[in-house]
Amino acid sequence: MKEPWKVLIAGCGGMAHAWVDYVSGRVDTEIVALVDIREEAARAMAEKHSLSCPVYTNAEQAIEAVKPHIVCDVTIPSSHYGVASTAIRQGSHVFAEKPLAETLEQCQQLVAMAEQAGVTHAIMQNRRFDPYIRSLRQLISSGAIGKVGFIGADFFLGPRFGGFRDVMDSPLLLDMAIHTFDQARLISGANPVSVYCHEFNPAGSWYAGHAMAVCIFEMSDGSVFNYRGSWCAEGENTSWESSWRITGEKGTAIWDGCGVPYAEARQPAEVNGALGEMVRIEGEVSQLELTGHHGCLEEMFNALHDGRKPETHSGDNLYSMAMVFASLESARTGRKVIIADWLESKKSSPSV
Repeated sequence: MKEPWKVLIAGCGGMAHAWVDYVSGRVDTEIVALVDIREEAARAMAEKHSLSCPVYTNAEQAIEAVKPHIVCDVTIPSSHYGVASTAIRQGSHVFAEKPLAETLEQCQQLVAMAEQAGVTHAIMQNRRFDPYIRSLRQLISSGAIGKVGFIGADFFLGPRFGGFRDVMDSPLLLDMAIHTFDQARLISGANPVSVYCHEFNPAGSWYAGHAMAVCIFEMSDGSVFNYRGSWCAEGENTSWESSWRITGEKGTAIWDGCGVPYAEARQPAEVNGALGEMVRIEGEVSQLELTGHHGCLEEMFNALHDGRKPETHSGDNLYSMAMVFASLESARTGRKVIIADWLESKKSSPSV
């Protein structure tokens, strides 16, 4: 057996437990360092998971000291660029929590840096690894409802996390919408072309910034994706996976974000000029060995082993992040944003 992958975990908050659980359960990995700005958090993580590795309070010092093969970045969003850029310069692969970075320019630079350095940079998009959304994608790609014309997603939840989200300018779009935007790309197999967005802070919101948004995206396959989201919705909440309606030329697919999706589609008529019968088509649940965070991490490690780009590599994830930042730009200006032109205008040289 070759030398195990040496893994450094940066960030030892609540989300990091899922990462440590997965990484420590692999026979081909070794956690060689834990990093957190609060030393007691790193030590508590080591104790909980019976790890004997050193702990650090500075990611850059830790990366230089232990020279990991892989840096798992589970820090807060404002730290992602610093941790990832340091790791990439060191020649380490980076598996990171979303978002890719806090600004579009930082996202573009990290993608370019990883490409130039020849390392893997992948982003956690755990909602892709849900057997039911895979079922929905299969239902659409099978042609059951024909060519897709519209995708609608409703996200209405009111969690009270406290902390940094409460004081963000755009907590919904910056912290949560990336999941639904990325899901829309997965379902449709299309990328965004343009967006018009209106964000606001409704009555009853406990956030300082805008906690609700309505977005209309034109997609590269000619369809329209409509996102309606609230991070402060009280009562009759949707699932965390959103509630979906996809209409096509032959029918409609429905997924409530919880159970098995289904479609109602019109069948070909036996007599010319007559309308065919409308029938219900049940989705087939995809069989995934691992789901959620563990499923996404499994794909990252498998891709590294196979020498290919993982499904959620940063170059692809950039399109999902562009949906976030272009929505913010549209809301700020009150205008539709043509995403390709806007992306090109934001390009800057990577700092390798």
